[in-house]
Amino acid sequence: MGKVDVKYRTSVIVSGGRMGRAISDDGVLDVQLRTPKLNGVAEGTNPEQLFGAAWGACLQSALGGAARRAGVDASGSTITVEIGQGQDADGGYGLAARIEIAIPGVEREIAQRLVDEANANCPYSKAVKGNIESQVALV
Repeated sequence: MGKVDVKYRTSVIVSGGRMGRAISDDGVLDVQLRTPKLNGVAEGTNPEQLFGAAWGACLQSALGGAARRAGVDASGSTITVEIGQGQDADGGYGLAARIEIAIPGVEREIAQRLVDEANANCPYSKAVKGNIESQVALV
């Protein structure tokens, strides 16, 4: 895995693509996958939802670290991750993301510094930087 000093490693086996199943090596994650539905709901989840959940959880942890270092209580914070998927300018498919972070009870200027630090340190944010259209906003 190159330049990263890996401290944790996991794997997920996916079979059947968007209409298959994803199972983690420890069995904790075991989900039926489905294609995104424009109308209606089907059993299972789709990769965009899983990516949004993973990115949001990672960013929330980075925000918690930034808050602890600043001596700020951000325990009431919430992160909403919206992932969009569609055709890109090259005729292939791409992703777009909009992330809204709320930190109740924290002065806006301090909250913005925490958001900026968290976004700069989150491995998911770093991985997609420059690769997908994304907006991170304090609300």
